[in-house]
Amino acid sequence: MANVPVATNRKARHEYFILETFEAGIVLTGTEIKSVRERRVNLKDSFARFEGAELWLQNLHISPYDKGSYYNHDEKRPRKLLLHKAEIIRLIGKTREKGLTLIPLAMYLKEGRWAKVELALAKGKQQHDKRDAIAERDTKREMERAMRRRDRD
Repeated sequence: MANVPVATNRKARHEYFILETFEAGIVLTGTEIKSVRERRVNLKDSFARFEGAELWLQNLHISPYDKGSYYNHDEKRPRKLLLHKAEIIRLIGKTREKGLTLIPLAMYLKEGRWAKVELALAKGKQQHDKRDAIAERDTKREMERAMRRRDRD
């Protein structure tokens, strides 16, 4: 069974240069995983941060489970991410560099069972970098249109 996409952070590739990606497990409660399976997740404005030697995902919004009772979870609570120790040590060193941060790109269910987060080591873009990326995307789109028009004629 393939990975089932749950949520993507579409703004991330616009706001950041993606240097490297990682797959991390995420610790969820019962009502949280049920909401994730219903795709009620928002990755916007979320980020990962180290607290000691542990990696925590901040500002991840998982809506409360409809059929949950008083056992329902807090929507924006910090959630622990699971990585190998060597990866954590390496990432601690990388994030201490100026301007590098860890952001989630996507959340998915691996083999329909385990919730995973695709993390990216990223560097923030300046305003002119964003404009350059938009201009490049527009010219590429225009070239593809011209090629399609040429092929039709």
